[in-house]
Formats: sequence, C-alpha cells, structure tokens
Amino acid sequence: MQAEPLIEWSEPVMELIGFITIFLTAGAIGFRYSSLRGKLARAGAPTADAAIYTTAARRAAVLGLVGSLAAMILAIRALPGLAQRAHTTTGALLSSNAPAQMLIGFAALAVIGFLLASARLPIGWPLAAIGVVAGTLRGLFRGQWSQLVNPMHELAAGLWIGTLFVMVIVGLALVLRNETPADRRGSIAAAMVNDFSPLALVCGGLVVIFGVITAWRHLNPLSSLWTTPYGWALIAKLVVVAIVFALGAWNWKRGRPTLGSEAGAFGLKRSATGELVAAGVVLVITAILVSLPSPRRPGAPGGPGGPEGPPPAAAPVGGQ
Repeated sequence: MQAEPLIEWSEPVMELIGFITIFLTAGAIGFRYSSLRGKLARAGAPTADAAIYTTAARRAAVLGLVGSLAAMILAIRALPGLAQRAHTTTGALLSSNAPAQMLIGFAALAVIGFLLASARLPIGWPLAAIGVVAGTLRGLFRGQWSQLVNPMHELAAGLWIGTLFVMVIVGLALVLRNETPADRRGSIAAAMVNDFSPLALVCGGLVVIFGVITAWRHLNPLSSLWTTPYGWALIAKLVVVAIVFALGAWNWKRGRPTLGSEAGAFGLKRSATGELVAAGVVLVITAILVSLPSPRRPGAPGGPGGPEGPPPAAAPVGGQ
C-alpha cells in the first residue's frame, strides 16, 4: 500500500502565490506612504523630480493592482470551500456570512483603490490601503484576536520586504535611468531610502515578534523543532531569514550612509537585490512550511494525521 504523501504540492504553490500577492499589495502601499511620503504633494511643479515621483507612484499602483486582482481571484476561489464547511451554498454564504462578505468586500476595495491610483487619482491610495490592511486584519472586526498572529506576521513582512521590492524595481530603477539628471540621482535615491528605513526597522521587529509567537504555538513539544519535517523546514527558514536580516543590516549600516551619489545609489540597488533574492527563498520555504502538518503532543487534537492540519496562511486580502 502506497504511503500517503506528507503534503500535496499544489498547497505550497497556492500558498506562495498568496504570499506574493500580499507582498505586491502591501509593498505598493508601503512604498507610497514611506518612500514617497510628502513627495507627491510637492509634485505640482513640472520638474524632473516631480515626474519621477509621479511615475513611481503610478507604477507602484500598477503592481498593487496586479497583486490585488490575484488576491481577488484567490478569495473567490476560496468561497466554495468556505461554503462547504458552513454547510451552505456560495450564494447563501455571500448574502449572510459576515466573514465572507468582508473577504470579498475588502478585496474589491483594494482593486478599486489601486485602479484609481494607477489612473493618478489621489483618493485611490487611501482606499487601497484600507482594503489591504483592514482586509488582512479583518479578524479584528470579529474579535478573533488569537487568529491575528499569522496575518500580522505576513503584513509586517509585506510592508518590509514588499516595499523594498517595489522601491528597487520601481523607485531606484526610475532614478538611475538615463532620463534622470546625473546630478540628481544620488539625492533622490537617498530621500527614498531614508524615508523607507523607519518602516523597515519597525516591520522587521514585528516580523521577529510575531514569528516567535507563531513558532512557539506550533512547536509543541519543543523537541519537534529537530524531530519533525515541520521543525526542519522551520530551521531552514530561520537560517535564510538570518541572512535576510544580515543583508538588511549591511544595507542600513554600510549602504545607506554612502547615498547621495550616483555610485552609492547603484551600490545600494545591487545589495538590496541580494536581500530580495534571499527573501524570495524565505517565501518558498514558508509556503512549504505552512503546508506541513503542525507538530502536536501525542494524542492532542490536530496532531500529525489528525483532523486538523496547520492553519492556512493568511490570504493576501486577510488572515484566516
């Protein structure tokens, strides 16, 4: 008799897609309200700097729109399963179930917000921010505090690494292109990076805090860290996460002070790209990790092979 596989590989693939969408949506929001904070308000004059900031905001909104559309597809795809667990139909679920209504409602709000922002309508950004943040933390509206750990962890990671991703491929890419005056490249890049740094520091700390809480809740007993596939995957994740933090610390301590020149901006872009590659590896490992059975003490509900598996990763538009 053939042994049942530990995981179905379609699960981590869908988890990875979900992680990518929250990184795109949260990253676009983080970039707009950190790296571009206050800059669009000053972009009324027809200057080269204003054109860069405006174009960067529009391209970030397009990335957010792609992510929010994918999140909407994932949310719609989840509805039949939610209806089945509630022993009802999808239509009845949407008409009477508040969690399902919030799932779709906040997803739609994010899509509308990013669509308006990509059309350069300022109202789009706050709408998108509400859709992404409130949608991810929608458990707050139901008083489900214990279920906010994973969503907070993912939102903080999205606002940190997602914003870095958008800043590198949108902000710094625009600044360092040939159309930007050479004497302005260094100062514009420095302004974007310096305004992003406080967000990165705060969200990096939150990632650690909520990551420790998540690990503590699932490593039961603690020996499962080195005796179960879940624990081995977690160790692999922690190793690569340490590399991400080390690269981030290097960028902050050594790369950021060199900004102000074109060469410094190019150097930071290269080192930040390395940080993003390591973060991408973390996403892949995490997608596998959350698809593995969560360790439990023998006989405890939800143990390996039990009726409950690991808690599903938060959907890009909200945690489970």
